[in-house]
Amino acid sequence: MATFLYRVGRWAFRRRRLVGGLWLVALVLAIAAAAMAPAGEEEDLSMPGTESQKAFDLLDERFPQNNSQGAEARLVFRAPDGQRVTARQNKAAVEDTLGSLDGGGQVASATDPYETGAVSEDGTIAYSTITYTADAVDLTEATKSALEAAARQARDAGLTVEIGGSALDSDEEPGGTTEIIGVVVAAVVLVLTLGSLAAAGLSLLTAFLGVPIAFGLVTALAVPLGLTSTVAILALMLGLAVGIDYALFITSRFRDERAQGSEPEEAAGRAVGTAGSAVVFAGATVFIALVGLGVVGIPELTKMGMGGAGAVALAVLVALTLVPALFGFFGRSILSRAVRKAAADRRPGSERPGSERPGSARPGSARPGSARPHPVPAAAGRPGPATRWSRFVLRRPAAVLLIAGLGLGAVAVPALSLELGLPGDESKPVETTQRRAYDLLSEGFGPGFNGPLTVVVDMSGSPDGRATTDLVVRTVRGVDGVASVGDPVLSRTKDTAVLTAVPQTAPNSGETKDLVHAIRGAVAGVEAGTGADILVTGTTALNIDISEAVSDALIPYLTVVIGLAVLLLTVVFRSVLVPVKAALGFLLSVGAAFGVLVAVFQWGWAADLVGIEQTGPVMSLMPILIIGIVFGLAMDYEVFLLSRMREAYVHGASPGEAIVGGFRHSGRVVAAAAIIMTSVFAGFIGMNTPTIQTMGVGLASAVAFDAFVVRMAIAPAVLALLGHRAWWLPRILNRVLPNVDIEGEALSRHVPASAAELDAAVPRLPAGRQRH
Repeated sequence: MATFLYRVGRWAFRRRRLVGGLWLVALVLAIAAAAMAPAGEEEDLSMPGTESQKAFDLLDERFPQNNSQGAEARLVFRAPDGQRVTARQNKAAVEDTLGSLDGGGQVASATDPYETGAVSEDGTIAYSTITYTADAVDLTEATKSALEAAARQARDAGLTVEIGGSALDSDEEPGGTTEIIGVVVAAVVLVLTLGSLAAAGLSLLTAFLGVPIAFGLVTALAVPLGLTSTVAILALMLGLAVGIDYALFITSRFRDERAQGSEPEEAAGRAVGTAGSAVVFAGATVFIALVGLGVVGIPELTKMGMGGAGAVALAVLVALTLVPALFGFFGRSILSRAVRKAAADRRPGSERPGSERPGSARPGSARPGSARPHPVPAAAGRPGPATRWSRFVLRRPAAVLLIAGLGLGAVAVPALSLELGLPGDESKPVETTQRRAYDLLSEGFGPGFNGPLTVVVDMSGSPDGRATTDLVVRTVRGVDGVASVGDPVLSRTKDTAVLTAVPQTAPNSGETKDLVHAIRGAVAGVEAGTGADILVTGTTALNIDISEAVSDALIPYLTVVIGLAVLLLTVVFRSVLVPVKAALGFLLSVGAAFGVLVAVFQWGWAADLVGIEQTGPVMSLMPILIIGIVFGLAMDYEVFLLSRMREAYVHGASPGEAIVGGFRHSGRVVAAAAIIMTSVFAGFIGMNTPTIQTMGVGLASAVAFDAFVVRMAIAPAVLALLGHRAWWLPRILNRVLPNVDIEGEALSRHVPASAAELDAAVPRLPAGRQRH
């Protein structure tokens, strides 16, 4: 693979104008496709095979007249203090408000709270349900403005009015202040790490080109594939983070090759052949882990995985082709100022401005006795922080391992209390009208009103449908925790009945979860005696079913991911203990990230800093999604750091020297990449979407733990304690396993030697007789 990628890097360098032009065309086409594509719909979560989903499917079949309903809004009215909403003047204000909606072209109906009984027992709160002929994304601004104007009209009459439902829901658009801060942090880190504005700009430029393409493709495919805004934001988040990192790794290796004397085209080839091999492997692990999310069986999770995997694959292609092409455009400006100055001091007057055009020399044409290119010297100085840190770990490996392991273990303790759920309006900020409407309805009609349960009775197999329905109603009313049960509604064919059961507790509470199981257990006896099929569904029941399905899939998926990690790392590093160490470290970082999620979103620690105003269960899709993403990203740092260690070890370095060498070459770059990725993920915490906030906190903390604690502290400490045994591989595995050559050893046999290697091969002549 290294030899093939070497050729790709050289080809992209030589054909840089063609490569750059092709990527610009791809960018224009993606933007045009996104601009012309219709807006996608925000689909509800579904879980095929669960009882709640079967009930929804049955309702679609037996109640087709309800399938055409669009968005829904609730106008919630509260009378002034000391008054009732049923008072004459307040009733008139409510009726006038609802009457002002009749002229809306997209309004299908608006219920009268006084006719439907939608008034609280104390008479202070009432609500009206407004249904529309279009979905939320298709509602016009005029329709939304009419709804808000109606609410203002009632407020002017002295009532408190809030708006709930889906009508005012809007997609969260990326590009806020916190995301911009994340990008700025990434830019600063790149400049400080690379010491060159051009090199930092190159990494950002490639990411900013790849991300719009991925975002545009997701937007263009939103309708045909049913992709939501969350899929697009995840693609943007991952594409930006890995795009910058992959470009940084290849750019750093290119600068190293130039410092060793390789000509620009040769350095580009070697950089793509070595660091590019690691990029391919790292990207493949992320891709496989994200695509593997489809095995859970949740369509939305599958779509998120596919969207993220596509963005990562695109980032790999950009890194392997566009990055070496840009090396040709940027020339020597990619090198740090210190290196350029050292080169100028060493060769005064040897180079005219503009004489070293990228690609002008013929790489590999140098031979012993001929004119050879001069090496570009690296800046000398005392050991850097990465080297000093690695030597510190070598002196105290046991202490470092103990402190780092216990520290991550302590952070992971809250994960033992992990509860999964799906957020609703209760998780929105209190300044939003949806959250205030939620609170008013809970106050007036009880906490369970916002999460009613729907009981569907399929009477097609029952001899007496009416008796069966009455028995179901009595049974459900007798279950502890049920506040009320509505009258059953029959389908047109009289073979299906639907009744609504309102819990006494809030939708995301543990008591409501127990209630769903209690109702299902109670009606099981009715099914056996009547032949009817009774299903419990509703948004609350579906959320509970999804959370339980994700919890059940968590351990199997984690097992598959760990097994894949061990297998891939065994192939890459040709070692048994290194993959086991990497897998255990991954478990520590993921466990610590889950601990942070529980502490912030369930316990409320530092919730104000994140903008969380209501604690509750962790978003049910997040743990398994974070496992998939972090697995791939953890392998990034493992590969980039340990590949340089193994490269040194197989060339004769002692285990300790290999650790120091790996940190000297890759430690600073890996640290910079981790800071960049953490800042990019943290930049999404400021969005008001609970899903994106949870994802931002979880991914940012997981990357930080994995890079700085696991890969830079625990990993070298374990390697130091293992010594030579760390790189041991049984002979039978050595014969069976394929050699992927991620370090690029084949390049030394199949590609021209660098100038520095040629200098070492040529006998030194006495002073005054050196060839020029």
